[in-house]
Amino acid sequence: MTTRIDIRLPEQELEILKTYCEQENRTQTEVVREFIRSLKKKIKKP
Repeated sequence: MTTRIDIRLPEQELEILKTYCEQENRTQTEVVREFIRSLKKKIKKP
């Protein structure tokens, strides 16, 4: 199951995301998902 989320970004950050995605030939969704997955390593275990 997937859940849709909407986020607000300043224009400057959106342009960074768009430029990166074009450069890497990837979708914004792919890039955001990859970033979120990378956060798992940063979660402190109790």
